[in-house]
Amino acid sequence: MNLHEFQAKDLLARHGIPTLKGKVATTPAEAARGFGELGLAGPAGWVAAAVVKAQVHAGGRGKAGGIIPVKSAGEAEAAAAKLLGKPLVTYQSGPAGKMVRSVLLEESCASERELYAGIVIDRRSNRAVLMASSEGGVEIEVVAQRSPEKILKEEIHAGLGLQAFQTRRLAKGLGLSGDLLKQAPAVFLGMAKLFTQCDASLLEINPLAVVPGRGLIALDAKVNLDDRALYRHEDLAKMRDVEQEDPMEVEASRIGISYVSLDGNIGCMVNGAGLAMSTMDLIKYAGGAPSNFLDVGGGASKEQVTAAFRLILSNEKVKGILVNIFGGIMKCDVIAQGITDAVKEMGLKVPLVVRLEGTNVEAGRAILRGSGLNLVAASDMKDAAEKIVKAVG
Repeated sequence: MNLHEFQAKDLLARHGIPTLKGKVATTPAEAARGFGELGLAGPAGWVAAAVVKAQVHAGGRGKAGGIIPVKSAGEAEAAAAKLLGKPLVTYQSGPAGKMVRSVLLEESCASERELYAGIVIDRRSNRAVLMASSEGGVEIEVVAQRSPEKILKEEIHAGLGLQAFQTRRLAKGLGLSGDLLKQAPAVFLGMAKLFTQCDASLLEINPLAVVPGRGLIALDAKVNLDDRALYRHEDLAKMRDVEQEDPMEVEASRIGISYVSLDGNIGCMVNGAGLAMSTMDLIKYAGGAPSNFLDVGGGASKEQVTAAFRLILSNEKVKGILVNIFGGIMKCDVIAQGITDAVKEMGLKVPLVVRLEGTNVEAGRAILRGSGLNLVAASDMKDAAEKIVKAVG
């Protein structure tokens, strides 16, 4: 689950990490009032520096015009009016963009250095890793390609946590000294505590700015939470903004299946994440393009299968459907009955290729044969992929 910047900064502040004063607004009038409430409105002739930042689940807002500097309540109101209720298209949002429904009005500051700090999961070591770099303000992927030696790393032990000596080593590696050398370890320890206690999957502060007279301040923040751990965090689960998410993915999470929207036109229903990815690879190899990743899981019910098939059919881009099931715990007859029920309910106007193997496969095939559905049977995965690509044309 992704958080907005203002939500991420709230979590940072709770864990002792300095942030700037800010107000969230959902209307231009709220943005204007926020300018005064933040103490940014002074006597005549006094100029305050602030920024109005679009709150969307996508990076690259500045380059897309989603961050606007303002110097008065009137300018804050005008900037909010320019952003609110309109889609913001960034390099991460896709061509449709993300609708801006709130903005963050925040005091502005001048920084003398911009650093990067983040925590991710290293899949090789299965540990969280704290990364820091002197190249703040730049996407960490760009730094990794251009100057990998400038990325410092410290593994966080699952039992012992991040140690003080590791934070000092990172601070010195960033070239910090004096009061900054004393402040940085507290920032890094706060990040590690937040990451662990909130069951985060990603935490980024970019940039972590060195501000004269104020020390280290998080100017921007990104936090992603592990969906599977949200049952432990009712307060964090309430931060979810489903309007920023793909409606089909939201519906999939509601019915308890794994679904990710893609750009192709061949719908996929598969059981098992590995089999699903292999199926998508074979579709691409055969010259087609999958419209989704969909894993109904190993123990889905007939109702979930029906709902999953209905979800695929609701996508107007889908010109054909491939069902690839290897029955283990998931029984082929359950899949077959779910498909039959969904198609009879919604109708089927696109080609359907089905490959079934495993538990109760003959019963499943019998259900499909007796359903009267216009479908094509496949003998194996490669055959299935080639048949659906040919059928879609």
